[in-house]
Amino acid sequence: MFKNLLSFWKGKDFLAQVFEEFKSMLDDSELMFRAVCSRLLENAEQADLKKKIYETDHKINLLQKDIRARIVEHLSLQPTVDVTACLLLMSVVKDAERLGDYAKNLYQVTELLEKPVDQAVFTEYFDGIHTDILTLFQQTKDAFIGADESKAKLAWGFEKGIAKECDRIVERVAGSNLTVNEAVCFALVARHFKRIMAHLVNIATSVILPLSELDYFDERKANA
Repeated sequence: MFKNLLSFWKGKDFLAQVFEEFKSMLDDSELMFRAVCSRLLENAEQADLKKKIYETDHKINLLQKDIRARIVEHLSLQPTVDVTACLLLMSVVKDAERLGDYAKNLYQVTELLEKPVDQAVFTEYFDGIHTDILTLFQQTKDAFIGADESKAKLAWGFEKGIAKECDRIVERVAGSNLTVNEAVCFALVARHFKRIMAHLVNIATSVILPLSELDYFDERKANA
């Protein structure tokens, strides 16, 4: 069904434009995530990073509002046309907007840190999870933009591993000897990583789930 929808809206000027703007939201949120992880893990200085993060998040928000407004207008003029495609886009565009929010939240964690992160300690807890999430960003784009069902199914595997590991990190931090500042920041990073992963998987699994089950990929997988 999704492949049919993809072929359908690529031939429609209205939906094709919305589709490209949605891809732009994914690309921008990935750039935000990369930049913040570089700052967080490597203490890399980037000129005007805060300004860039907030401006990009604002751009993503505006794209979401514009896409929603045009979908509503389109359906009001042609209420029986493209309904499934429009409802699907309405759902995943919210996930894309939340990716920007959580990338911004990660930047805010870097401002809470009293001192640069000790890379060895961070690796002990997170062990490359940010790299897995970057891989998931690409797989999500491949799955959605290319209607690749195999990439969509791979996203489920990432969800299971990353989500459980993020939960374990919070448990470990709660019983650790980290400073209060480090413990709070590490716990926030784990939660933000988990939410970014969840929204990416929501987008990816929209390729293979019925419209009524979007956002419930975890329940569908558990019962599979």
